[in-house]
Order: sequence, then C-alpha cells, then structure tokens
Amino acid sequence: MMYPFMTLNDGTEIVHSDMQENGTVKVYIEKPDEKYCFRHATCWLPQYRWEDIYQFGDEEIKKIQEIIKSSNLLLI
Repeated sequence: MMYPFMTLNDGTEIVHSDMQENGTVKVYIEKPDEKYCFRHATCWLPQYRWEDIYQFGDEEIKKIQEIIKSSNLLLI
C-alpha cells in the first residue's frame, strides 16, 4: 500500500510504502506532464537507491532527494 506524503507546488506527488521486511521504504515520485503524461521515479530508503527514472533530469532528482532527506525520519 502507498500513502500520500507530499505535493510540491509544481504538482509533483510524493508517496511512500510501509517499511518492508528488509527495512526498506519505497518512495514513488510522479509529476503530471503535457508531453509525457506523467514523469516518475522510485527511490528506495534508507539507501537512496534510485530506479525507474522516467523524464526527470539529474538536477530534478537531486532536488527531490534533498526533500526526501529532509523528511527522512517521517518516512522510515
């Protein structure tokens, strides 16, 4: 199950899972986009391992990671 966590001013949605048996939490990021429909990415905590990045640039991922890091204790 995924839980809403945060909506950024640009429409980016951040949701997260419960803690998995292996101690990880899945954080899913999705942003509406006229050209691509939705841009998305997945980050696994606590390692900050990114996967399935679609149409987010490196700078955008860095900014999102900083937001996740600043809220880390709320997610895990």
